[in-house]
Amino acid sequence: MTKLAKLYYRYGTMNSGKSFDILKIANNYEEQGKKVLIFTSVVDTRHGIGKVTSRVGFQREALLMDEQMMATVERDKPDCVVVDETQFASTEQIDKLAEIVDCLDIPVIAYGLMTDFQGLMFAGSKRLLEIADRIEEIKTVCWYCNRKARFNTRFKDGKAVFTGEQLDIGGNDKYQPLCRKCYMKEKEKNEQVKLLKSEEAKLDNRSDVVDQS
Repeated sequence: MTKLAKLYYRYGTMNSGKSFDILKIANNYEEQGKKVLIFTSVVDTRHGIGKVTSRVGFQREALLMDEQMMATVERDKPDCVVVDETQFASTEQIDKLAEIVDCLDIPVIAYGLMTDFQGLMFAGSKRLLEIADRIEEIKTVCWYCNRKARFNTRFKDGKAVFTGEQLDIGGNDKYQPLCRKCYMKEKEKNEQVKLLKSEEAKLDNRSDVVDQS
């Protein structure tokens, strides 16, 4: 009977339990005597290179998502491939995941963030939205209220920041999941602080001009 493998994309904000879900899936397959391969990005080094670690403390070794990925899957012939941190993958790497599904008839379950701290889509996430067979959201609640979290808000010195490099790896020390309403409130506060600093700078400049005259 034909297997009809699919490419699944499961996305969620930080703190939504994506890594825990990956470890649970791997355990379920292996309890049934089936083989699963776990891949992750080389970019995320919070817990060491090549590791999937959940916030509840479980950890497991993983293969790196690199140019050898397709060859590894062909050689090991797993029953399922699970991939963590796919937001950091390139478009070409995501296309390789689809190739595993279409050419090897092996299901692939891809996990990751959809958007960065500015609410903009990662390249890997965008490609998965374009080509995945099934898209599922892993939900969690806002850090400040009980609405559904949608944004991965970056914090520095206790304050939300909205400018900077897209990649800045971190956990709860740097990011909090917020709903749209709370995210926009933080963004408005940030803009007000910037405006106040700008006005203060203008006043300081005027004072310097008066003193010099």
